Amino acid sequence: MPEERGVIATLIDCFAELPGIGRKSAERLAYHVLRMPREEALAFSAALRAVKENLRPCRTCFNLAEGEECGICRDARRDRTTLCVVEQVRDLLALEQTGSYRGLYHVLQGRVAPLEGTGPETLTIDALVARLRQGGVREVIMATTPNVEGDATALIVVQRITGLAVEITRLARGLTVGAALEQANRDMLTDALAGRRRM
Repeated sequence: MPEERGVIATLIDCFAELPGIGRKSAERLAYHVLRMPREEALAFSAALRAVKENLRPCRTCFNLAEGEECGICRDARRDRTTLCVVEQVRDLLALEQTGSYRGLYHVLQGRVAPLEGTGPETLTIDALVARLRQGGVREVIMATTPNVEGDATALIVVQRITGLAVEITRLARGLTVGAALEQANRDMLTDALAGRRRM
């Protein structure tokens, strides 16, 4: 019996470490897993293992990929002249859900946040510059979060790519200042894409 309590306590602790999950929610999730049929619980476990073992950053855009390149980069139907720069993969997913953007992406893998120890050198800015120097891209859309850190990140990126043969635009400010892209609804993101402006 003590061993079972130890296993459940560990599972509760694991769930409680997830963002947005408090202790009570973690307990509910842990006991839900306990009540799941064995096959479902093992499938859940296998899915977690597969995510950690099989997903890696796309070699081109740093989106999540199961192979060398993600499905978006491999899709020949995408507009290769437009590149949308986002902070995280979840921002890319939010924009994809609008269905209104058909270009390519570049994921910075974070934003400049000095208090968290994240500087420009920890982002994929060098890879972005190298990508743009290869040619073919005519417009770069800066789609960082509209807050102080997101704006600072955009400014640093713009400084690094100014002088390259690309037009630089920014999502329209129909997005609430300080709001994360992942929290914006589909219509807000569609309007922001349509109303993007030069930087």
